[in-house]
Amino acid sequence: MTDTPQRNRPENPDQATGGDSRNSPLTKRGGGDPATRGRTTIADGVVEKIAGMAARDVVGVHAMGSGLSRTFGAVRDRVPGGGKSVTRGVKAEVGESQTALDLEIVVDYGVSISDVARDVRENVIAAVERMTGLEVVEVNIAVSDVKLPDEEDEDQSEPRLQ
Repeated sequence: MTDTPQRNRPENPDQATGGDSRNSPLTKRGGGDPATRGRTTIADGVVEKIAGMAARDVVGVHAMGSGLSRTFGAVRDRVPGGGKSVTRGVKAEVGESQTALDLEIVVDYGVSISDVARDVRENVIAAVERMTGLEVVEVNIAVSDVKLPDEEDEDQSEPRLQ
């Protein structure tokens, strides 16, 4: 029998692939926890949408925004492709780890404004912090109007022209 020369087998698995650890199933890619690699940025508009939806969910909030912005919004809603603006009445400032919000709301007549404002603040803070991971440092609420039971709703009014 003839002996065939054996190839030198490296002890280190990385050497088996030419030092390229990307192809080796035994080595871990990258360094550290995957959650710490890279950076996530959240746009102001994203936080505004989340806050707007959370505020509208509170009982006693009739609408968002001032009378003028609601009027323009009602016109925009009727334009094909315009859609409802979830961010109406919401302004957000977003930093790297914190955000501050300003909300303008219309409350229903007969509800406690202080209770509605507290509930809006709690709901908005919970939703924004849960969904974005940002710390909400403040939620300023301006009550711009009270919706009386006999008032016609601006958003629901029929267009004058058909």
